[in-house]
Amino acid sequence: MYLSFRDFDSSLLARPAEGNEDIRRSVEDVIGNVRRRGDAALREYAERFDSSSLDSLYASDREFEEAERNVPEDLKEAIRHAMRNIRKFHEAQIPEGEDIETESGVRCWRKIVPISRVGLYVPGGTAPLFSTVLMLAVPAVAAGCRDIVLATPARGGAVSPSILYAASAAGVRKVLKVGGAQAIAAFAYGTESVVRRDKIFGPGNRYVTEAKRQVSSDVAIDMLAGPSEVMVAIDSTSDPAFAAADLLSQAEHGKDSQAMLLIRAGDRSEAERLHAAVDEAIGRELGEIGRHEYMLPSLSHSYAFPIYSDSDLVDAINAYAPEHLILSLSDPERILSGVENAGSVFLGSYTPESAGDYASGTNHTLPTSGWARSASGVSVDSFMKKITVQSISRSGLASLGRTIECLAGAEGLTAHSYAVEVRTR
Repeated sequence: MYLSFRDFDSSLLARPAEGNEDIRRSVEDVIGNVRRRGDAALREYAERFDSSSLDSLYASDREFEEAERNVPEDLKEAIRHAMRNIRKFHEAQIPEGEDIETESGVRCWRKIVPISRVGLYVPGGTAPLFSTVLMLAVPAVAAGCRDIVLATPARGGAVSPSILYAASAAGVRKVLKVGGAQAIAAFAYGTESVVRRDKIFGPGNRYVTEAKRQVSSDVAIDMLAGPSEVMVAIDSTSDPAFAAADLLSQAEHGKDSQAMLLIRAGDRSEAERLHAAVDEAIGRELGEIGRHEYMLPSLSHSYAFPIYSDSDLVDAINAYAPEHLILSLSDPERILSGVENAGSVFLGSYTPESAGDYASGTNHTLPTSGWARSASGVSVDSFMKKITVQSISRSGLASLGRTIECLAGAEGLTAHSYAVEVRTR
């Protein structure tokens, strides 16, 4: 059995433990070293962790040109296709703001401005995540951020051509060839070559996540993204092979990933039959796909739960607050109406998570570890600030003045009251 079949118990919704004191101390040392020694520390870490001897910390024009030549044409077109959809969806999010007169002579509005300097982190890991380049760079450019730096590890001194091509296609030409906690430290505090950022974006391993946590008191971050996760809901109308593929596509993210299955059924025997069908499909597909070193550990702390009513189904979803939620049901939109806690939702049998991960247009940088209860995924809004503005005429202040004076007086703030009185005598 690949996916343990268990009666629903909220204690089983706990994510795999993430805390590690050794990681905390190691990251603390890296951040302190970068703050003290700047570029020299970045070069040393690049040599130690990535076997990179860096003359320049940034990708050169020549490297961008080589990437343009070396990325296969079919991959270029796939990147451009995905980028078109991502850009279309994110440009539609650009807010217009509001401008209203709350009463005669009292006008209030918001000025919406991009965050000036942003740092985008793209992991290296076992594969070049050019999709993450698009998910971060496209909304940053759409928002109008004027100074965008992308950081990613350079293995042996070279950044993956597909990452450089995706960055350039999205409008980002400043790529810092540094990864790990040291890149986050450079973004947060600056070095001789790196101007400190106003906000840091992007996922990463435990060291990167811990670094974002440690610097978050000094610089804004998008979120603390832990191991990736999915919750798949099925019923008797679902295709077991589809459900198995969705679970495995999540499990291959890493050993700490979690893939949960909710089985809506009329009784236990039906739930057991559906579970057996999905589990059998997992076995078949594992034989075709491989990557067992990631998938099997992930499945070992994932579960299948029988669910016997729609209300219990919705309660289980909202209790887990999944990063990705796949509703492969006969009535997905009806169940969606009760969903309050999820990072991104995929409706119906032909909407796999991989569509959102790559090319449908939505963003794949999403809240994990239950943060979907209170947080949203990355969007154009993430790269913007809203400044409230007001303009009051003489007559407007005369009308509003008594209220302000009364409230300020009741709070004992005499100067606040006087600031109105001196204008309305």
